[in-house]
Amino acid sequence: MSRRSTGFVGVWAEVQRQQQRQLEMEARQRRREAQQAQAYQRRAAQSHRQYRQAEAQRRTEELDAQVESLQGLLAAGCRTPPFRAASLMRPEEVQPFAPGPLAQPVRMPDPHHYQAQTSGWTAGRRAQAQAEARARFEHDWHAAQAAEAARQQQLAAYRQQYQQWADGQLAEVRRHNADVVEVTEGVRRGDPDAVVEYFSAALYASQAWPEGFPRQVAAAYDPAARQLVLDWELPGIGIVPEAKSVRYVSATDQDKEMPRPVGQRRALYRDVLAQCALLVLHELFAADELGALESVALNGFVDGHDPTTGRPGQIFVATVMAPQASFRGLHLAQVEAVSCLTDGLRGQLSARPDQLAPVRPARRPQDIGNRVVAHGGDEEPDLYTMDPIAFENLVADLFRAMGMQAVTTQRSNDGGVDVDALDPAPIRGGKIVVQVKRYRNTVPPTAVRDLYGTVQDTGANKGVLVTTSRFGPGSHTFANGKPLELVAGPELVDLLHRHGLRGRLGEGGRPGGGTTPEPAPDPATRLPDDYNVLGMSWAGGVALDVCALVCSGNRVLSEDHFVFFNNPQTPDGSVRALPAVAPDKAAVCVSFDGLPQGADRLVLVAAVDPEANPDADLSGFTDARIRLLDPAMSELGQLEVSDGRPGETALVLGSFRRRAGGDWDFVLGGKGYPGGLEELVQDHGIEVE
Repeated sequence: MSRRSTGFVGVWAEVQRQQQRQLEMEARQRRREAQQAQAYQRRAAQSHRQYRQAEAQRRTEELDAQVESLQGLLAAGCRTPPFRAASLMRPEEVQPFAPGPLAQPVRMPDPHHYQAQTSGWTAGRRAQAQAEARARFEHDWHAAQAAEAARQQQLAAYRQQYQQWADGQLAEVRRHNADVVEVTEGVRRGDPDAVVEYFSAALYASQAWPEGFPRQVAAAYDPAARQLVLDWELPGIGIVPEAKSVRYVSATDQDKEMPRPVGQRRALYRDVLAQCALLVLHELFAADELGALESVALNGFVDGHDPTTGRPGQIFVATVMAPQASFRGLHLAQVEAVSCLTDGLRGQLSARPDQLAPVRPARRPQDIGNRVVAHGGDEEPDLYTMDPIAFENLVADLFRAMGMQAVTTQRSNDGGVDVDALDPAPIRGGKIVVQVKRYRNTVPPTAVRDLYGTVQDTGANKGVLVTTSRFGPGSHTFANGKPLELVAGPELVDLLHRHGLRGRLGEGGRPGGGTTPEPAPDPATRLPDDYNVLGMSWAGGVALDVCALVCSGNRVLSEDHFVFFNNPQTPDGSVRALPAVAPDKAAVCVSFDGLPQGADRLVLVAAVDPEANPDADLSGFTDARIRLLDPAMSELGQLEVSDGRPGETALVLGSFRRRAGGDWDFVLGGKGYPGGLEELVQDHGIEVE
């Protein structure tokens, strides 16, 4: 059985690869900018003909440099540091406590600065002046004492928040390091899953491979022979440039590319393939610090169409079985790659790889009884375009991978059930009915209500609605407190990958993930260029959800324009929830210029979290304020909002309203709702039943 790698090492490798790609992309951008600047200077200093000749020469030099890089691939790769388990370990360090201005005590008033100021001659006037000075001092002293007490209270609360955060960070580091130790011990014991995960990650995370080279591996481990067997994707013929040089023809004022001879291009391509195979072996054996490998069986393939059948698939163009003892005796920096692979290691290399002439691998990963782990590749099925029956079968496979019994139902008379599942776990288990919705738009609340009716009609313990799309607030509100579970598209992809199955959502693929405590923001969630941050704070210990509604008048534009815990941003990204930074307890990012043309209000609301405080109301919601911050998190101003009232569980804090000139003003709210967030959103036009 083949499965996707889901171990932490694979996740780490993917994060490392993404970081490397980012660095390479930035380096390419810098080179392009430098080349453009140089080209501009040359053009300014030369005639048109001289400039075109210089540009043709520059392009020829780039082709020569590309070929030189390909010829030196193996030598350059051997200079990169080997993969080590110790590199996975994280230091048990967290960012130190930095209270900022809260660390500075409030300065107490100096009584010497409160001397009586009077020119009166009478004792009564002098006594009055002294009494006024004393009163001013006492007033300022009490105010300073209150400010200092508030500072100490805020400092203590901030320190407590920091300690909770630091404890969580430290616990995550220790969990990660424990996982490293566990995988390392698994490799030491020869556990197949640990060995494959470790060495696959060593290849996938390597910095030896240039940008543009594929990284796809499927591997299995034979513990009896201590042999790693893997299929590794090799680059196609396109990696070798077709042009050999560029010449400027003045008669036609055009550049002419001189083709590289077919034989020369084929020879260079074979050499690159041989170098790639040797580099894979080098990286695997160099990473074997625990002595898990006695030999490696490597099969190199390219994606293409079989010339004999015309069918797409993997065409194997190289194969070798290399004992580590023999490989260690090679001096790779001096070898001729093709001879080393075919003669020194007795491997096979296609005589015409440019024409996809195949070789026959001696041993494949699926020939071993252990599971095959796969990294990389773009062959995951797109859930949006998958056949509906295949999609239902995939969901059934997921439930079986999660330890349940699951079967798909007949297409007719299924009573609205696509998959019947049985959770054998005591107490929490039982019959589960599953509906599958392959949607692109938000699932309507009617589908959730229909599922609830099916659960009641069939006597099931639970209903699960699985979709490639997402659910709006009406669906989540209806499902709250009922035996229903809603699985949106990104969560579905994550579950598939976590249980060794495959699937992606369109061209975006699966959502990225990492094990680092604070990963870099994904481009899809990058903040808009012009934005403000609304930071909200309040007194009291009640747990609140702060939400935002993009409205036209008193009606929200759509369910997707209600930003809350299950919908963290609007479709255009102009409003999105952000992690709060002390002293704020909640934060919302807003690009006022980016709001939809039809929107004239941004309404901010707060509601009691019914799961954290089911019996609470807003009577403890006091001293609330909104801080308006610029992108540098500098405070531009503060807006005070109304206190909460007993019996109310949701409150409109206020709204920003677009004026005729395009400016936005803040209007204080204050309207409360005893029916909580459900009543509030209904009042703004969102259907909840």
